[in-house]
Amino acid sequence: MSSSPFHMSRRSVLGGAGAAGISAVAPPLAWAQGRSETLLVVQELGPNSLDMQGVGSNQTVNGLSWNCYDRLLSYASRTLPDGTLSYDREKLAPELAESWEVAADGMSCTFRLRKDAKFHDGTPVTAKDVKWSFDRAVKVGGFPTFQMSAGSLEKPEQFVVVDDHTFRIDYVRKDKMLLFNVAVVVPFIINSELAKKNATQEDPWALTWLRNNEAGGGAYRIESWKPGSETVLARFDDWKSGPLPKIRRVIARDVPSGGTRRAMLERGDADLSSGFAPRDFDQLIREGKVKVSGVPIPNALWYVALNTAKPPFDNMKLRQAVAWAMPYEQIQSSAFFGRAVPMYGGAADVSKPVWPQPFPYATDLDKAKALMKEAGFGSGLETTLSLDTGTATVGEPTAILIQESLAKIGIKASIEKIPGANWRTTLNKKELPLALNRFSGWLDYPEYYFYWNFHGNNSIFNISSYQNKEMDALIDKARFTADAAEYDKAVKDFIALCIRDVPVVPLNQPIHDVAMQKGITGYEFWFHREPDYRQFSKG
Repeated sequence: MSSSPFHMSRRSVLGGAGAAGISAVAPPLAWAQGRSETLLVVQELGPNSLDMQGVGSNQTVNGLSWNCYDRLLSYASRTLPDGTLSYDREKLAPELAESWEVAADGMSCTFRLRKDAKFHDGTPVTAKDVKWSFDRAVKVGGFPTFQMSAGSLEKPEQFVVVDDHTFRIDYVRKDKMLLFNVAVVVPFIINSELAKKNATQEDPWALTWLRNNEAGGGAYRIESWKPGSETVLARFDDWKSGPLPKIRRVIARDVPSGGTRRAMLERGDADLSSGFAPRDFDQLIREGKVKVSGVPIPNALWYVALNTAKPPFDNMKLRQAVAWAMPYEQIQSSAFFGRAVPMYGGAADVSKPVWPQPFPYATDLDKAKALMKEAGFGSGLETTLSLDTGTATVGEPTAILIQESLAKIGIKASIEKIPGANWRTTLNKKELPLALNRFSGWLDYPEYYFYWNFHGNNSIFNISSYQNKEMDALIDKARFTADAAEYDKAVKDFIALCIRDVPVVPLNQPIHDVAMQKGITGYEFWFHREPDYRQFSKG
């Protein structure tokens, strides 16, 4: 294992100034020398686990997985119009597999693994590790298994060890998303012998052990992890799946206060941060002390989900009334400060097979009141609107604006704040009448978003409990047809159906903003919205 280029206690780095992490002490000489190879990140919330396939793992765990484990494939890069680097949704790139080839009949793909790849403990990576890792992803259940199924990766029999450095996936059906799904966060390659040593009969996939231990071979290894406080990554100098990163060490410190994180960044005490309120990003951009990269998140929406399976929102006209009552422009200006793409006031007819696209609804209280009457709720109703306290910076002002606007059409909605730690578990019960939520689909296809959110197989993200056989048939057609015209029509039809049935009311497409020091280059936007430290360098 590689060691870091210099060693010192975190106290000396950050001055030991307590939770706020603000140093009044001059940094020691070693810090100044190693500063160009060390990235200091301040984040609102650090990882709650080291295994993103484990139950309840939070958003930050995806970043750990991305940097500390390899996948067979990754995505190529492209440059956005504003000069920001981004992944290219249409082009795959080698990672642990140096090459891959789809069979002539289109029903399997063979991957040639790098022969010099090693795990962090020095063990060579073989096709057996790849098979065990893929078997785990399709067998472990919950989100990882559903994610694999979104690319028709469904059962261990599909994953074949040809020899030590050759691995094959046999297809159960032709699915254009299959290879792209191999390159998302879930199918990361685990040191299977190490994991199996720490598995038990009750826990064959070593979920308990991998929650607190890393068994990867990625560009970084975990040097230390203090949940709720700090995560330190050190470069793995024996990494062979890409160019060796320029950053040797990443110190990611948990600093819940956005104000404190912003102050650290502006003073130069931190290199990178995200998760500020839109108002802060708006100010940071105007003041220009640090640089901000803002990218609209593909296949993502902020929306209000309406529970279509239970009264009162099982009534379509009532859902339409809610859509006409939303205070869209106020939300856009005073909760998001314009740092989002509006998803309201669109054309009545769906003319393009793209998602997300603005729904035709806009704020029209007279239309909303008329629909309330038609739905049989002329005298109003009482309900609750739930939000995740982890998204309170934009969620709370948005919820209050919605509450005020709904009151004008006779809907009295009390706001229910659910702690971030319990949010996904609560959503999975599918009992909330109205929920303010954000969802982004890793694969940038309309049918992928709809598969997760509106398909009758009722995934954990279908929080509206929306069931419609016509919708299912259209989503399935779009997923598997090879005919371009048929695809376009299916996508336009399922979006039109969603506009009519309103299982969700889209508010906007979020922008992912990241602030960093001006001397930092190589930031790349990824669908998982976590920093890829392998690309960074410091001037």
